Amino acid sequence: MRKLVSILALLAVLLTAFSCKNVSQRKTSAPVEGREGVIKPVYAEGFSVKYTDDGCLVDIQDPLREESQSFHYMLVPAGEKPANVPEGYSVVNVPVQRIVCMTSLQLSNFICLGETGRVAGITSTRHLFNPEMRARLDDGRTKRIGIEGNFDNEVIIGLNPDLILISPFKRGGYEALRGMDIPLIPHLGYQETTPLGQAEWIKFVGLLTGQEEKANEIFAGIEKRYNDLKEKAAKTEGRPIVLSGELHGGNWYVGGGRSFLAQIFRDAGGEYFLPEDKSSGGLNLDFETVYSQTANAKYWRIVNSFNGDFSYDALKAEDARYADLEAFKGKGVIYCNMSRKPFYENMPVQPDVVLSDLIHIFHPELLPDDYQPVFYELLK
Repeated sequence: MRKLVSILALLAVLLTAFSCKNVSQRKTSAPVEGREGVIKPVYAEGFSVKYTDDGCLVDIQDPLREESQSFHYMLVPAGEKPANVPEGYSVVNVPVQRIVCMTSLQLSNFICLGETGRVAGITSTRHLFNPEMRARLDDGRTKRIGIEGNFDNEVIIGLNPDLILISPFKRGGYEALRGMDIPLIPHLGYQETTPLGQAEWIKFVGLLTGQEEKANEIFAGIEKRYNDLKEKAAKTEGRPIVLSGELHGGNWYVGGGRSFLAQIFRDAGGEYFLPEDKSSGGLNLDFETVYSQTANAKYWRIVNSFNGDFSYDALKAEDARYADLEAFKGKGVIYCNMSRKPFYENMPVQPDVVLSDLIHIFHPELLPDDYQPVFYELLK
């Protein structure tokens, strides 16, 4: 009897080992819960991730419109064929080797991850500062593909990209790309309503490039720095009101009261000039409406690419009515010149730096006396 029990115990151990070995072999092809490098978006509302034995399921949808079209992908290691692909999902082999980026926001994720070598094509390079990307353009490793609405399809085909990242809810002329048999995958970071939500799309690019662990590590640093600064600003008194934007073609385009920009002003210890507005997207207002809402606005945030030295005189020359705004009178213009600073190239993955700049202006006592602004500073 004792011998029989020993034999049965040995068989149980062998069967358990065999079973574990098979499970391990099945799961090496796709990350699973509990492993390092697993992606779990916390702040981003535009994409979600679920892991299976066959691959990683990624669902993408506009966070501003629940009724909008959704997109579904199964990420599978290159060279492997999944046994079960859920209905409605397109298979994408990862890591992706050659990608076309359509926006600076998308490109910022690759720069931050050190994955510019995978970027085969980009659109406008008017405000491109990154030295590695400049070198790649100069020697032809990365090609210019034209601008939104006027892409050079022959160049794109010649690049033979594995996929193209798009912004499907913008007027980007993407319909002309759909017949190329190249996967078009949305990157909706620009639709997020919080700075950390936008920055968290670096995890999405980490999934595509096989850099999940690095993306998690980078974002964890961004998150901690941002939230530490936010906590400091939350304890301050006297929250200044902030206006944003300029007139273009007779309209003043501004973000809504629940937009990304409004949120970062609040996190920096300020208040947006449209506190009652509940919209997350953009609004077109006339000057009179803006003027009536900004009687107590201490600051006015402007981002442009002015050719030369921007000044209050230059601002007044654009529209004499600007001089009637309280923020103009009080010399409270917060300015960033995109032709001199890599704003859209770096800002999406540096919300903590943007927050520091704004806190330095709103509540300078919270930061060191020798703090040097990176993006925003008061216009002199």
